[in-house]
Amino acid sequence: MTNKVSIGKDIYKTSRILYIIEAALEYFVSLLVAGSYLAKLTTSIGLSDAVTGILSSLVSLGFGFQLLAVLFIGNKKVKSRVSILHTVNQLMFASVYLVPLIDVPQGFKTALFMVLLVGGHAINNIVNSPKINWFMSLVDDDKRGRFTANKEIISLLGGMCFSFAMGSVIDYFEAQGKENEAFIVCGLTLLALAILHTCTLIFSKEKPIDEKAASISNKQIFSELLKDKKYLRVVLLTTIWGVAHYATVPFYGTYTIKELGFSMTFIAVLSAVSSISRALFSRPLGKLGDKRTFAKMLLLAYGIKCLSFAVNTFTVPENGVFFYAAYSILSAITFAGINSGEMNLVFESVSHEKRVCALALKNTIAGLAGFCTTLVVSRLVEHIQNSGNTFLGMHVYAQQVVSFIGALLVAVVLAYLYFGIIKRSQKEQVA
Repeated sequence: MTNKVSIGKDIYKTSRILYIIEAALEYFVSLLVAGSYLAKLTTSIGLSDAVTGILSSLVSLGFGFQLLAVLFIGNKKVKSRVSILHTVNQLMFASVYLVPLIDVPQGFKTALFMVLLVGGHAINNIVNSPKINWFMSLVDDDKRGRFTANKEIISLLGGMCFSFAMGSVIDYFEAQGKENEAFIVCGLTLLALAILHTCTLIFSKEKPIDEKAASISNKQIFSELLKDKKYLRVVLLTTIWGVAHYATVPFYGTYTIKELGFSMTFIAVLSAVSSISRALFSRPLGKLGDKRTFAKMLLLAYGIKCLSFAVNTFTVPENGVFFYAAYSILSAITFAGINSGEMNLVFESVSHEKRVCALALKNTIAGLAGFCTTLVVSRLVEHIQNSGNTFLGMHVYAQQVVSFIGALLVAVVLAYLYFGIIKRSQKEQVA
């Protein structure tokens, strides 16, 4: 029996491990071009809170480019194109940190900053759906919830250490009046992450092409998706959620470093606590999704998110340390379920060959709705700030108002999820 061949050997095990590493590295990159880090850059360049909020929401506008992934890649082999484009997008993000150092007119500096940031998000979103479908095809369907939870836990724990280190570095240089040196360190760090990230893609395997799936035209897939009521209900759910998210979160970055006065080190500590909270809940929520359906798991996750926005409605400089910390922890627990829940809800509603198109279409619609929402809400934020932080005769900060709006919108999400998806699905099963 010395020539015994190992039957059923899992040849994709290493690739799944590389996917976990890839996701962590991509998460580290995303941390440095969002939230308080992005607010540091925009403040240095001289952009307003409203503009910063719009830039923060560009990730949602970038979702619109996911439709290009369908046209550019479709159901073909994706590894080489995803690897090349992902590297380009992360190099653009690294270049963002060089913009404040360039001695050019303000208008040109702002334009260059926006081109690099928007371009980076656009390319990132072109490769997003094909990449997810590529790697998730290597995971058994009945283990998706647990796998995505494990992947997220690794990203969060690593991101916790990474965020604390980078926050400490920025505070160290700023204490010496050397903000530019802090930007250089961040840019070089992003460059190193981009190189490591590319390696994870290059050394990962890809499943052979499904000839049947490859033979179906994108036009036919889109036509079928637009007639699929179950899928469209998921799209509507994520669109309402996108509106709620982008009416609020893009404006929190400047709030933390300006009105609330948090240091980057404290923000890193807060991020660490939030990451631990999210990691603790990721696997239990993943198991809940695998056993009880992801719709029911999302019901819990959205409920916690509604509570987090309600808490942030009362966050002001006097209680900011405690209330914003409570918001951050609750929000972290929420995203332990929302990210994987929405993706798996789509995977449950369509067949394998439609997943790339389904994810791209869903993200495009939700993303465009989210970006338009930020544009509208940014006018409200400017109005409140220009009125001396007053609204309807009350002294409130703009972020308190948008948090209240967010809580109301998530309540709508909950109602639709329960009555429009869970209850309707139960009736269809009985019928």
